[in-house]
Amino acid sequence: MTAGWSARLRRRDRKGQDLVTMSLDAPELQPGVEDVLAVLRSIGIVLDDSDAVVRSTQAAVQHGLVREGELVHRDLVELAREVRRSGEIRETELDLPRGPLGRGRMVAHVRAARLSTGHVLLLVDDRTHANRVDEVRRDFVANVSHELKTPVGGLVLLAEAVQDAADDPEAVHRFAGRMKVESERLTRLVKEIVDLSRLQVADTLTEPVPVDVAGAAADAADRCRLVAEGKGVEITVTTGDRAVVYGDRELLTTAIRNLVDNAVAYSDDGAPVRVTVERVDDLVQVVVSDLGAGIPQDEQDRVFERFYRVDPARSRSTGGTGLGLSIVKHVVANHGGEVRLWSQTGQGSTFTLSFPAAALTDLGEHQPRP
Repeated sequence: MTAGWSARLRRRDRKGQDLVTMSLDAPELQPGVEDVLAVLRSIGIVLDDSDAVVRSTQAAVQHGLVREGELVHRDLVELAREVRRSGEIRETELDLPRGPLGRGRMVAHVRAARLSTGHVLLLVDDRTHANRVDEVRRDFVANVSHELKTPVGGLVLLAEAVQDAADDPEAVHRFAGRMKVESERLTRLVKEIVDLSRLQVADTLTEPVPVDVAGAAADAADRCRLVAEGKGVEITVTTGDRAVVYGDRELLTTAIRNLVDNAVAYSDDGAPVRVTVERVDDLVQVVVSDLGAGIPQDEQDRVFERFYRVDPARSRSTGGTGLGLSIVKHVVANHGGEVRLWSQTGQGSTFTLSFPAAALTDLGEHQPRP
């Protein structure tokens, strides 16, 4: 890292959003380069002859390509060096990790050119969305048609039962109540299928913003308290400072809420559920733990699969769809993080979400959403 990154300037639009970030002692570029960077939809990065970042759009930081003034991915550095040596414009597609943790990937279309000043300009487009759409469409039809058969078939049978029992008010009332339960289950299933399909094509993180993860965890716990109170389960939330990541607050809240929902559903009456948020070095960690039934060792590798249920009978009784943990996995991957599970039968479960923390020097005056 060069000394120039001890102080930096930012060009902003009328709404105060960063357009271009630069070091105070950065050398002059070709006329017009900074203006072009300011209006680009692509991610823009300018490197000097020592591979230090002297200009970058805010999107480069938000997508994890630039961190504290340095280019993160070695493949991009090697591409820049090759272009600097040859002087030729290069265009390529790279498969890059979204962060230092987990398996989230970013398919990046990169154009690189050497400027007359000797700098190298990198223009990066995130093509992950386009590459995943076709795959998701194929899987979507196969999985959804199978999962919808049960509630739809149940509603058809119940409707026929109501019709046959038209002269029996008590039976009609009973069947109508079961139809209501199946309708609610179907509504929840459809909503989670739509949420999951959107996450799989990565169309929800086009404009990552600083997010206070502690606030998201508190919101998630609040949304689960009504059900928890009905079982006498106490949810405690413990949070630390500076737990900020780049991402989507609503998605992060949904992921944490799904974990808390599961913890409450699989805990005995009166058992505690704990949520902890803290920053550990360059990571923000969210830990959700319970003292419930636990997950057998041979099931733990499969719990994040779509529609997989450890205990199908209990899932039916609690209204589970088998999609909650799959949604958690995709939210975490799309934020460049990872999810870990510890569990023992009869001793409960602990899920740990880890995300790359937003660097304080990159945040500048950006503030998390309230």
